[in-house]
Amino acid sequence: MLPPLAVSIGDPAGIGPEIVARAWAARNTERLPPFFAVGDRRAIAAVWDGPVEVLSVPGDAAAVFDRALPLVQVDDPGEIVPGDANLAGARCALDSLELAVGLTRGGFASGIVTGPVSKAQLYAIGFNYPGQTEFVAERCGIAAANAVMMLAGPSLRTVPATVHTPLADVPRLLTTELLVNKARITAKALCRDFGLVRPRLVFAGLNPHAGESGTLGREEVDIIQPAMAALVLEDIDVRGPFAADTLFHADARATYDVAICMYHDQALIPLKTLHFEDGVNVTLGLPVVRTSPDHGTAFGIAGRGLADCRAMIAAIRMAGECAARRAMAAHAV
Repeated sequence: MLPPLAVSIGDPAGIGPEIVARAWAARNTERLPPFFAVGDRRAIAAVWDGPVEVLSVPGDAAAVFDRALPLVQVDDPGEIVPGDANLAGARCALDSLELAVGLTRGGFASGIVTGPVSKAQLYAIGFNYPGQTEFVAERCGIAAANAVMMLAGPSLRTVPATVHTPLADVPRLLTTELLVNKARITAKALCRDFGLVRPRLVFAGLNPHAGESGTLGREEVDIIQPAMAALVLEDIDVRGPFAADTLFHADARATYDVAICMYHDQALIPLKTLHFEDGVNVTLGLPVVRTSPDHGTAFGIAGRGLADCRAMIAAIRMAGECAARRAMAAHAV
């Protein structure tokens, strides 16, 4: 039996504590794998009146899971008020994240699910990573360039080739090498973690109409097509580049397993349009499984009983499925 998943609660003043607790409450109807929360008990108690059991050792989580939400307590952050973002909450979020990663790397958890954090608050306490993805990658000994963000929902998966960067910088940052690396890691992860024997990849064009053979921009001809040619030589199933405005309707989505997009919003707008409530952020290329609900801290509704836990449930389920596939593959070897 696999170890439980480690779920960091994110910023304790956001909706993270509530959606983690409500996911546990729905564990049976949603058929969720065992997991334990990592964070502050008082932050959970402030928004939920269900049973929480602080673990003496993480290995007790499976035995506790049926009767209470298992919790690994971090250092006491002090009083946390739902909706009131502050530096104490940021320190708690970082402690939760670091401990969850360490427990997973140590074999006490089969994967990591990270709750939403406030980057602004983290930056204020000296956090010098673009996001949680890069932090987890470094702790796992993986270069940030080799940690690929994929957004996944029931009917669509997308990978942004460039992520948190100004749109004006995208053409300069796009290179053939970047696209080959992202696509290669994506194809391998879809085989290993999602059970796709031969994943079908498509590239979105950067320019309108995918550049119209160079008349509306040269990136498709000079950067994307050479990347595709290199991937074909590696026996990776890849097609494109296609005009982004025709790539995400239902008939088009049925023809591929993942779309490699050129910039953040090109990947996230269709994903969030289709799967705003149950979209999952998956980090590919890591030695551990890591997922996260694809939404933010929502400080404005924290503590008001309005948070939707479906994305957290989807992230926990997906992490469990990916961890199980990795375990089966390792056992087969």
